[in-house]
Amino acid sequence: MKKVFIAIASLAMYATTATAQSSGKWIKMFNGKDLKDWTIKIKDHKLNENFANTFRVEDGLLKVRYDGYDEFKEQYGHIFYKKKFSAYLLVVEYRFVGDQVKGGPGWAFRNSGAMLHGQSPESMAVEQDFPISLEEQMLGGNGRDERSTANLCTPGTNVIYLHKFFTPHCVNSSSQTFAGDQWVHVEALVLGDSIIHHIVGKDTVITYEKPQYDGKDPWVKRLNLKDGGLISEGTISLQSESHPCDFRRVEIFDLSPYVKDKAKLAKMVKELQERKTN
Repeated sequence: MKKVFIAIASLAMYATTATAQSSGKWIKMFNGKDLKDWTIKIKDHKLNENFANTFRVEDGLLKVRYDGYDEFKEQYGHIFYKKKFSAYLLVVEYRFVGDQVKGGPGWAFRNSGAMLHGQSPESMAVEQDFPISLEEQMLGGNGRDERSTANLCTPGTNVIYLHKFFTPHCVNSSSQTFAGDQWVHVEALVLGDSIIHHIVGKDTVITYEKPQYDGKDPWVKRLNLKDGGLISEGTISLQSESHPCDFRRVEIFDLSPYVKDKAKLAKMVKELQERKTN
């Protein structure tokens, strides 16, 4: 697997049209105390209806739980951070625990994700299952098969992958399988509508470019979004897909103040990626 800073030369491809949103410091998205900076949207429920207390904070962790469900019934949920971002490094530490809720699909066993460049929760239909976005899919081992993490899934989107226009819904990364209830450290280096790296530990496990809307998707059509229109920014959300999981770290470094100076941007990304993972 390639170290992410080997790909720093690709930063020169980044379009410098993003608007600065902060002073370029780490933002602790999850504060370990409450969900006041987050908006909840669960399929078949109204905005901010936290059905069965699916998303909760306990013991300093953001927990996804289903003890209030009789059956899952495809009630996929997402919890959205309050701000949109364009260029950034996202850090998430997660683990899967317990048993999948009754009625959860087989593919959703030990399955969650961070949705990047997503639509706003306010723009989602009540019956909508997933936001239009780029998913950094997080998987845990099932004890039988290899299941890489930090994969890519594309609800309502397409990308350029390995220099080709890529339309399949998901593609696996090159990461190892993480079995059991261990904590896993994943990152996403997102540079507007240019290039995106998924990172596990300090290794880049998948890279793709030019995220864009899929005009064939019904939710894209509903919002009258342009087929092939590049996606330069969006929301970040975490999933509930039927398997209990915990998040202990959700932080972001906003790179937008650096995008107008390619040298500074490359230097900052290298410094971030050479830091000790803790």
